[in-house]
Amino acid sequence: QVQLVESGGGLVQAGGSLRLSCTASGRTFSSYVMVWFRQGPGKEREFVAGITRSGGSTYYADSVKGRFTISRDNAKNTVYLQMTMLEPEDTAVYYCAARSGVSVYTANGPYDFWGQGTQVTVSS
Repeated sequence: QVQLVESGGGLVQAGGSLRLSCTASGRTFSSYVMVWFRQGPGKEREFVAGITRSGGSTYYADSVKGRFTISRDNAKNTVYLQMTMLEPEDTAVYYCAARSGVSVYTANGPYDFWGQGTQVTVSS
């Protein structure tokens, strides 16, 4: 069992930056693919970014490419999402999720463990 706890959300003006963190319990963090999803008001949950177990490969939704960066520190059991040039459309609850295995999936079904979410609000 893995427990995920997100932090770092908040209110920021358009054009600003935030860094989200997601810390996992347990000693097998490096065996999990880690991803970030988000769910905006009245919208479905959508894939934002993903990173493989070693951190060697990263994947992004087209809407955040060039603005967001996912990274991980396996020694700290933590995955990060650095968000820059934020836009009001980025307003959402951001969730981290984990799955054992190799591949990053953009659908939310394959993920076994989810955090409780952290709110990001971008004002115009």
